[in-house]
Amino acid sequence: MRKIDVFDTTLRDGEQSAGINLNTAEKLEIAKQLERFNADVIEAGFPASSQGDFEAVKKIAQTVKGSIITGLARSVKSDIDTSWEALKYGEQPHIHIFLATSPIHMTHKLKKTPDQVVEIAVESVKHAKKKFPLVQWSAEDAFRSDPEFLIRVVKEVIKAGATTINLPDTVGYATPSEYGAMFRHLKENVPGIDRVKLSAHCHNDLGMAVANTIAAIENGADQVEGTINGLGERAGNAALEELAVALHIRKDKFTFGTDVKLDEIKRTSQLVSQLTGMAIQANKAVVGKNAFAHESGIHQDGMLKERTTYEIITPELIGENSTQLVLGKHSGRHAFKNRAIELGFELSDEKINEAFKNFKVLADKKKEISEDDLYVLLTDQQIQEEDVPVYELKSVQVQYGNGSIPTASVSVISPDGDLLQEASTGSGSVEAICNTLERLVKGTVHLLDYRVTSIGKGRDALGEAVVNMTYNGKSVTGRDVAQDVLEASAKAYLNAINRQLVNESKKSYAKTV
Repeated sequence: MRKIDVFDTTLRDGEQSAGINLNTAEKLEIAKQLERFNADVIEAGFPASSQGDFEAVKKIAQTVKGSIITGLARSVKSDIDTSWEALKYGEQPHIHIFLATSPIHMTHKLKKTPDQVVEIAVESVKHAKKKFPLVQWSAEDAFRSDPEFLIRVVKEVIKAGATTINLPDTVGYATPSEYGAMFRHLKENVPGIDRVKLSAHCHNDLGMAVANTIAAIENGADQVEGTINGLGERAGNAALEELAVALHIRKDKFTFGTDVKLDEIKRTSQLVSQLTGMAIQANKAVVGKNAFAHESGIHQDGMLKERTTYEIITPELIGENSTQLVLGKHSGRHAFKNRAIELGFELSDEKINEAFKNFKVLADKKKEISEDDLYVLLTDQQIQEEDVPVYELKSVQVQYGNGSIPTASVSVISPDGDLLQEASTGSGSVEAICNTLERLVKGTVHLLDYRVTSIGKGRDALGEAVVNMTYNGKSVTGRDVAQDVLEASAKAYLNAINRQLVNESKKSYAKTV
């Protein structure tokens, strides 16, 4: 069976999804899980795009050693040099350079002639090759490029030293037969193409990203690029969990597969959803909550007699644990720590103690503690960053009744350590809370989006609130959990404010160093 490498770009292309804003600790946590997922290559970010992205990529390259760490760069020397400073700590330093090759991009975006594009591509690869042993070059909008020009530029970058050639369907326009034909055409017409790895990168604008990716493999691609949960620009990228499971389930048809650890899929999907704040649609293939639910009486009857009548994928295959009650209110610290280790968490004693304290508080309120609950508690501790003074919620109280005006009273501890109290009204309870908090925080806030979802099942399930807002003109996302959704909403609002305060603190520190 031919082995296909998996290139995960959740932390780069996935983070470009509208409303996603990950900090360094969250990126590192996802990267470590992607290592357990067994991604061959992890694209950790775009180092030259911001100081925050640079620091995140550097930290991941220093920490994750089981996967190749790469970063995106434009075909510009300064981007490549900046990327080297972040990526040189990796076991196998890898860079991903891109340059548009389609007529529409060259004319309207780059404003370059085809000859100039070839020259820029070659020079950027040559410069990268002086530093990086692994150089991936991407022909942005490859599918809409002229086939003969694509042959020309790919031939030249291979001669310049590229080790991987990526041919993206950047706008998700291709059909499987067309996308596969492009790979076959290059395989048949580019001298030396057998010396490099061919990579497929598909967007899902027409819902064909996974099918297109498989077509590319069938026609010579050795690497597939995608994201967890199909995150990405616009309609997203090929969902890696769908691709890996499809190749596994249909190994009767396919003579190729990945080394993805399928039983890490559920955990990886859950972590990405939690930290990005992007909920997984219920009927999402492989990881949606309805993926293994059977409502129809005929289906249920068949399942009771023989699971394979209606179930081609088992929950156990992707690491779905059917045991909900994992710990209870009488569980001790040692059992809690062991469960944390089993779930893949590496926490200091101090953070374990803090998580255990929160677990005990939750256990006193809930009849059953599910694995989902534990996952949230432990993840929140794992992603805690350095001690920067931030806002802390002390209490929130809402008065609401039919025919009355919703009123919220909130008290917080300010970054200066002062106790602040305020009250305000709104057309609903959540708006009243937001209006009150806006009076308490220093700065201009504009709420863009807000949603609440349940974690686990039952009336006592934790509620997770996610808010997207601008704070002093900067877009930021906040999330938090609580059994009371109004408390979760207030905490998520402050979490967004605090994230921006931490970012500003880092920038201020970087300037003084």
